[in-house]
Amino acid sequence: MIKKADTISLVFIFLSGLLLMFIIAPLIGMFITTTPLTIFEAAKETEVQKSIWLTISTSVAATLIFSIGAIPLAYLLARKKFVLKKILLGIINIPVIIPHSAAGIALLGIISRDTALGKMAETLGFSFVNKPAGIIVAMAFVSIPYLLNAAVDGFINVPERLEKVALTLGASKARVFFTITLPLAWRSILTGLIMMWGRGLSEFGAVIIIAYHPMITPVMIFERFNSYGLQYAKPVTVLFICICLLIFIAMKLISKKTNNADA
Repeated sequence: MIKKADTISLVFIFLSGLLLMFIIAPLIGMFITTTPLTIFEAAKETEVQKSIWLTISTSVAATLIFSIGAIPLAYLLARKKFVLKKILLGIINIPVIIPHSAAGIALLGIISRDTALGKMAETLGFSFVNKPAGIIVAMAFVSIPYLLNAAVDGFINVPERLEKVALTLGASKARVFFTITLPLAWRSILTGLIMMWGRGLSEFGAVIIIAYHPMITPVMIFERFNSYGLQYAKPVTVLFICICLLIFIAMKLISKKTNNADA
């Protein structure tokens, strides 16, 4: 039995190592073949700086704006029983399944200038096509399932009896939600917010359909690769990956400190 267990462990370690190499090797190869000088030169370009700032700001905006509706929806899905609930739970994951270029075309069908929503936006002084607002919508559409799923799991794990006890003691539903339910589910929600932000940050297919310009960094990387080749695209790619990793690590550290404080 011990020998069999050891054999299984070795097989699992070997397979795990292969998978980790599959993930890590391309990144290491890209960093090795890109010199610090070319990364520094890319970082000095005004076009690159604007693109990275636009990517970060629109992904953060998409996460914050759409979380206003996503968190209440997640709570309802976690707490309420209603007809077609399972179908609705499936629908919210559709953006993860469909090709993102198809998602961009679907969105364009309701936010282009000749649609009712597009005309309404123009009367309010903005538009979606080739504008930051369109980038925000595209990023949110493909990334919001990550927040919804994490928040639903978080709310499900909050015991309903705690809410019922608070209600019997005279607390309002709003007070129960903001002082009991939300704080207890906050860890999962924060994880969902980080995942939604990260997914929006890397979006390409839906954004390029709605807003090729102004260029977010994934679109710029594609543009440089398509026009000038791999070597010209690599420095921007490495720079963007480094910035994303630094922000992601910082957010995870903040999340960890929040969790430790709650504990």
